[in-house]
Amino acid sequence: MTDSGEKNSILNDVEIKGTVRFSKELTFDGTLVGDVTSQGGILIVGGNGKIHGNIRADSVVIKGKVTGNITAESRCELHGGAELLGDLKTARLVLEAGAMFVGRSEVNPSNLPIVATSAAKPAGPPGAPVITPVPGASKPPSPPRQETFPGAKG
Repeated sequence: MTDSGEKNSILNDVEIKGTVRFSKELTFDGTLVGDVTSQGGILIVGGNGKIHGNIRADSVVIKGKVTGNITAESRCELHGGAELLGDLKTARLVLEAGAMFVGRSEVNPSNLPIVATSAAKPAGPPGAPVITPVPGASKPPSPPRQETFPGAKG
């Protein structure tokens, strides 16, 4: 990204109630009760930043505290000391040691549609045999026998 002078900063002594919209890059170090939206922009929540609302941007970097849901189209970073209480949807996630995240995440780098399945997939490595009960079978197969070898205490 080139430095075109289109970076904005909101300092830690600023409190806002309402919606914040921006287009390029915003460093937010104040307190916001409301949502943040951007088309293609980068939001940086500074170490003193506190947002109580939903965030939607291309990239989001959290160093402070966010209580709300985040949708980051390309990337979301939670730095050490950051706190996110809410759900997260992004293509790429960077989670540093010391960051706190409480919520659900959907990380999908290829932006493939996520399909919910009703039945759980069988456990085991790919290609492993799957044992399924046969309707009308009289009893399930017996478990493997345990044997005692000479000289072993059991």
